[in-house]
Amino acid sequence: MIYLDYQATTPLAPEVRAAMLPWLDKFGNPHSPHRAGREAAAAVAVAQSQVAITLGDDRSDGRLIFTSGATEAANWALQASVIQSERRKIVTIATEHACVLDTARWLERQQIDLVVLPVGTDGLVDLDRAKSAIDDRTAVVAAMLVNNEIGVIQPIQALADLAHAAGALLFCDAVQGFGRIPLPLDHCDLVAISSHKIYGPKGIGALWLRPGLDWPPLLHGGGQQDGLRSGTLSPMLCAGFGAAAQLAGRLREEDHNHINLLADLAEKAFETWTLNGGRSHRYRGNLNLRRAGIDANRLISDVRDVAFSAGSACASGSGRPSHVLQALGLDDKAARASIRLGFGRYTTVQDIETASALINDAAAAQLEWA
Repeated sequence: MIYLDYQATTPLAPEVRAAMLPWLDKFGNPHSPHRAGREAAAAVAVAQSQVAITLGDDRSDGRLIFTSGATEAANWALQASVIQSERRKIVTIATEHACVLDTARWLERQQIDLVVLPVGTDGLVDLDRAKSAIDDRTAVVAAMLVNNEIGVIQPIQALADLAHAAGALLFCDAVQGFGRIPLPLDHCDLVAISSHKIYGPKGIGALWLRPGLDWPPLLHGGGQQDGLRSGTLSPMLCAGFGAAAQLAGRLREEDHNHINLLADLAEKAFETWTLNGGRSHRYRGNLNLRRAGIDANRLISDVRDVAFSAGSACASGSGRPSHVLQALGLDDKAARASIRLGFGRYTTVQDIETASALINDAAAAQLEWA
């Protein structure tokens, strides 16, 4: 099978697997004082440093707290932002991931004011509208670096400047951009990242906290991770995340060039399709395309030798059109005629050529019989 769903998850890098395997046999608790525990703790510390360096915190001045994934990190970031503040307002964007929007809407039901900013047809937020919405009642502004469905890159630094001018925090969901594109870390207060989006294992992510940020605990118990998130860490998952982050940092330019090559080929192969979202200010490893008259779910079923999607993995099977595509102004019919193609480090030129031919042939057949 040709795998073109890199936004949903990425293959495990061989180097990451090698870093994880020893910890199947080394079973020490990283929070124990004996030799086995100290060895495990050292592996966790190395992983934290590897992740922080790739994130852009070269001196590890901030705090990197391992979590079960980015969903947990985002929930923690948003909920704690209002818990530890007298401010009662959240500002976010209509195209954010469900873990942000659903958390924000839950907080709204807890009497927190919520402003969801619209985007243009290019998927970008209007900074003038953002400036009007962000005021002295705002506790946190939440914005995604790279959109998981359409690849659009939001102006994080500009949003952070607006947030800080009003005395608010800036939380960035950097899951899709981490290790791929630059992140203005110095302008962020909170950043969520995930391992399995950068060729690492599932089940681990992190929340980065800027230096000096006073933050309430997520979980109580043994006081692990500076007392902020109690619970026993998995040295194997931490080691895998660290190795994946280090590899992403080392191969960043090589990966970037490879993605651009594949994107050039794919855009040419799908020139009869329409790109959803702007062509500039986007990560090119994500192509969200639509073609009038196509049923995306039927297309996915017809092209069984290619793994691709009709939107985020989180929303698959819900039967609802993508909220991201609706935010761009697409109606239900256009949204249901859209597919997402994601490629990465292990995608080959032959993969793109073969997959595009199969998808285009199936689309043509579907239109012929429509």
